[in-house]
Amino acid sequence: MSDSSFLSQTLSRIQPSQTIAVTQKARELKAKGVDVISLGAGEPDFDTPENIKQAAIDAIQRGETKYTAVDGIVELKKAICAKFKRDNGLEYQPSQITVAPGGKPIIYNAMIATLNPGDEVIIPAPYWVSYPDIVLLAGGAPVIAEAGPETGFLLTAAALEAAITPKTKWLIFNSPSNPSGAAYARSDLKALTDVLMRHPHVWVLSDDMYEHLVYDDFDFSTPAEVEPGLYDRTLTMNGVSKAYAMTGWRIGYAGGPELLIKAMAKVQSQSTSNPTSISQWAAVEALNGPQDFIAERAAVFKERRDLVTSMLNQATGLECRTPEGAFYVYPSCAGCIGKTAPSGKLIESDGDFAAELLEAEGVAVVHGAAFGLSPFFRISYATSTQALTAACERIQRFCASLVRD
Repeated sequence: MSDSSFLSQTLSRIQPSQTIAVTQKARELKAKGVDVISLGAGEPDFDTPENIKQAAIDAIQRGETKYTAVDGIVELKKAICAKFKRDNGLEYQPSQITVAPGGKPIIYNAMIATLNPGDEVIIPAPYWVSYPDIVLLAGGAPVIAEAGPETGFLLTAAALEAAITPKTKWLIFNSPSNPSGAAYARSDLKALTDVLMRHPHVWVLSDDMYEHLVYDDFDFSTPAEVEPGLYDRTLTMNGVSKAYAMTGWRIGYAGGPELLIKAMAKVQSQSTSNPTSISQWAAVEALNGPQDFIAERAAVFKERRDLVTSMLNQATGLECRTPEGAFYVYPSCAGCIGKTAPSGKLIESDGDFAAELLEAEGVAVVHGAAFGLSPFFRISYATSTQALTAACERIQRFCASLVRD
């Protein structure tokens, strides 16, 4: 069908995921025999731990292959309650827990369940690419609050205060951040929660997906933990994908007020229905089982972070801040704007930089405009040290090849 009028007007308000698009393009080039190093995907290169895989196999053998409750089995909800108490000091009952097929559906369900036309959602930039589009799909209005390098990519209390209006319904908050890796210390969070306490109509969605991937003795905190007064209007979300290397298992979860949790289950009952039964049982083992491997893997990520940051800061025209967490760096390519690539193309944006880098050196990164803040680009260092070293050498070579007319 070629008549685009058949498609929903809602569809025209959103864009495909840029991170997925970059990863897919890298796959296609590799399939054609092109030597590509993809640094686009936010996916740990570690394998899912054996005890978690075995729990899934055991679940299959037990016949745990039927539909489950729409928003998660009670065994997993109890494991999530225990996790929130153990790691965050947050007390939830199973009736306050929802489980979805990934972190993204948690956000989608929350927005669909709560937003009315004209409702505003504050999103600090740089942001994960899907936040604004999910808000738009739900009929809301994203309000972008810039959190640039001058503040260490952290939203300030003043910027949050300035963004709040009578129409504000949510703040979507992410620490450690995708794409910058910046994380909020307890004092940083307290400044924000003090603002939110003055505006009781604003709810908080705290995306804690990278909670366990923090470095240099950073102490992770989450908003409802820092300010108990926000407990009744905070949705604290997390998942097993990053810390437990379970991206393909598709399990996200959240704790929050029972009214909201029930509303989100209602949405999920008419969309995906229950998360995969096997993945849920694997997640029970992930949360209840040994946790020591998380710190071991985080130490490897820290080494990679230090390697990438050092090598990028040696590249002509790049500046790269050392992040506190996650597995991303978000270097500025401002020093490369206005230069000409070997192809003869003038680099006028971070999009041009990323496209020419892929063309000239076969390194796939995601341009900063996708995350709402330019001129930057995101590198995921969730890949082997060998690949990262080779990629950074190529980036250095590419930057050295740029000339200013």
